[in-house]
Amino acid sequence: MTINTLMICGSLRKGSFNRALMNALPPLAPASMTLAEAPPFRGFPLYDADLQTSSGFPADVVALADAIRAADGVIIISPEYNYTIPGALKNALDWVSRLSDQPFKNKPVAIQSATGGQLGGARMQYHLRQSLQSLDVHFFGRPEVIVSVAAQKFDAATLELKDPTTIEMVKTQLAGFEKYIRMVKRK
Repeated sequence: MTINTLMICGSLRKGSFNRALMNALPPLAPASMTLAEAPPFRGFPLYDADLQTSSGFPADVVALADAIRAADGVIIISPEYNYTIPGALKNALDWVSRLSDQPFKNKPVAIQSATGGQLGGARMQYHLRQSLQSLDVHFFGRPEVIVSVAAQKFDAATLELKDPTTIEMVKTQLAGFEKYIRMVKRK
């Protein structure tokens, strides 16, 4: 049985290392795992309970929530901004968390990050785990994918992931996550 996995990129930049990392995932995944990019959250208004009460949930919020619900698991690939979760990603999580049929509840979730610095987004991953814990996700723990000094691991012209050690780490995480999803979902 195929495991359908949703990829959420926490960076809005087309040329970001995290988008490049996300784009590298499908060919590195086990044959029984499909990976699809989540609907965009670029256009979400800032979360505001008054807006939610007066207008309901925006269609693009519902589209993201529906995609999360339909997936067997979710991989969030995100940079670290000022030691934490990027604002646009946090805003998207805030919106979908307000839905009555919580899309993240009991959903297997893995996290990846790529940054130019030595810590590779580790602080963001810690904060994202804290934030998502309140939504009752099932976190995949290890192996972690924390890509530090990302400029050395991606081709400067094409943004193709080229570092063999990182490629193997990603393959190992995806294989482990696929097994974890099967265990959690009993598939």
